[in-house]
Amino acid sequence: MQLTGGACAATLLVGQPLPARSADGPPADRPPSLDRDRLRARNENRSTVVARHGMVATSQPLATIAGLDVLGAGGTAVDAAVAANAMLSLVEPMSCGPGGDLFAIVWSEKDRKLFGLNASGRSPYDWSLDDARALGMKEIPAHSPLSWSVPGCVSGWGALLERFGKLGLARVLEAPIAYAREGFPVSPIIARSWGINPEKDRGLAAAFLRDGKPVRFGTVFTNPDLARFFDAIAQGGAAAFYQGEIAERIVRFSEATGGRFSMRDFRDHRADWVEPVTSSYRGHDVWELPPNGQGIAALQILNVLENFDIGSLEPNSAEHLHLFLEAKKLAFEDRAVYYADMDFADVPLAELISKEYAKKRAARIDPRRAAQQVPAGRLRGSSDTIYLTAADAQGNMVSLIQSIYYGWGSRYVPDGLGFALQNRGQLFSLNPDDLNKLEPHKRPFHTIIPAFVTQGGRPRFSFGVMGGDFQPQGHAQVLMNLLDFGMSVQQAGEQPRAAHLESSTPTGRRMQAGGSVGLERGIPDAVRDQLAQLGHRIRPGHGAWGGYQGIWREDGPLRYFGGSDPRKDGCAMGY
Repeated sequence: MQLTGGACAATLLVGQPLPARSADGPPADRPPSLDRDRLRARNENRSTVVARHGMVATSQPLATIAGLDVLGAGGTAVDAAVAANAMLSLVEPMSCGPGGDLFAIVWSEKDRKLFGLNASGRSPYDWSLDDARALGMKEIPAHSPLSWSVPGCVSGWGALLERFGKLGLARVLEAPIAYAREGFPVSPIIARSWGINPEKDRGLAAAFLRDGKPVRFGTVFTNPDLARFFDAIAQGGAAAFYQGEIAERIVRFSEATGGRFSMRDFRDHRADWVEPVTSSYRGHDVWELPPNGQGIAALQILNVLENFDIGSLEPNSAEHLHLFLEAKKLAFEDRAVYYADMDFADVPLAELISKEYAKKRAARIDPRRAAQQVPAGRLRGSSDTIYLTAADAQGNMVSLIQSIYYGWGSRYVPDGLGFALQNRGQLFSLNPDDLNKLEPHKRPFHTIIPAFVTQGGRPRFSFGVMGGDFQPQGHAQVLMNLLDFGMSVQQAGEQPRAAHLESSTPTGRRMQAGGSVGLERGIPDAVRDQLAQLGHRIRPGHGAWGGYQGIWREDGPLRYFGGSDPRKDGCAMGY
């Protein structure tokens, strides 16, 4: 297998020695240090990667390589995606892992259609609004066993491989198992997120620190517990997570720490195949998954923006960003009111993503002034994440996102399993009038969303932008860069981003004074000043939002064009 790339560091050439360090480099007894200012202002002119036979784009190089290895062994894009996700569970454990949930959109070349997978877990049967009220809660605490919902990730791996894989779970887990046993050097961006206080988080420290020492860039880390866990599901399949000793161990841990899990919660868990939902933008069909996730917020933003001639504006000008920020506010007020588990709530899905509704909402935007209060539309029924994408030589493509929500999730690690449990259940509302209210065996509102674009019924673009509430904003900004401004798949993810914060949420919080706006480096001070004059409350300094990966497809002959976000450690690679 011959690799091709331009968005990946030279150190990824497996088996080749690193070049000798120059005489004026760092001392040999410590790894190279990092200039954090330079790290935040990453190089923004990587080449787009192009290949014909397969491609993987992830947020960590070892995960990209694991996926490519599986493709080279005859695996499908789905086999590669599961291998990459499992590797990320090891190398980026604060963001993802078997203790979290998973969503995916798959293009099947054989079926010539898209399939959606919702592998998110549900709340415990023994956990209700009355229980929360009895504890005096106004919201569910983030770092608590009461924030747990059943982890759906492994059921997602099983469902994907059963329907679209060739190699099986044992084969795709080979590289993650080997690296978990033998160790890997921690990469720089991920190292910055590895902070654990051994006194405060004893369970995390026991699993993710060695002898209580900090993990830094270049530290070689092993996770033998995770290796044994992967061995168990490699032999027993995904069902081993939900039917046997693993589930029993998590339930015992829950009972010992004040959680509400029972074996019934695990036995009754299932991942569901769902129909993706779509709306058009500039002649392309954009696909997202329906709630309990927030994917349709991206469709709502784009539907509103389609009422304006975005392509005639300067990218990231005050005029452009003002329209985007106002469209986001409108969509997120609807998100706060209407998005919930559709098995429990009557979500007005078709109306929310209709062009007619978007036209009415767009009429609320004042091009000369930022809105300070935004009502939800009147309709009936009124963190950290990883994203990856893969494509194979047969034309199959997968857009996959997986998360344990906050950094390190709930910060609880079941004894001997090597991964943290998610705190996604923190996103239930405790207001009995809300559609997203806490109920037994219900899926909470979710922030993680994969996306896909087709044109004329054919696959065009598999992509995602990790980053909690930012994700629909990231989807919209990437697509404007591609479809309105004509950027490449790499350039579309490199451009400086704007983020609107403090919108109303499905947990019951409400926007105050129009929220606030964060801007990345590269957006000129003059634009900041103009946005402030329009009434936007601009946050001081510069932030960094999202982590994008994308694969664009061209046919005749088949070619894949890959882009990877310089805000992360990863890369796109193909062969």
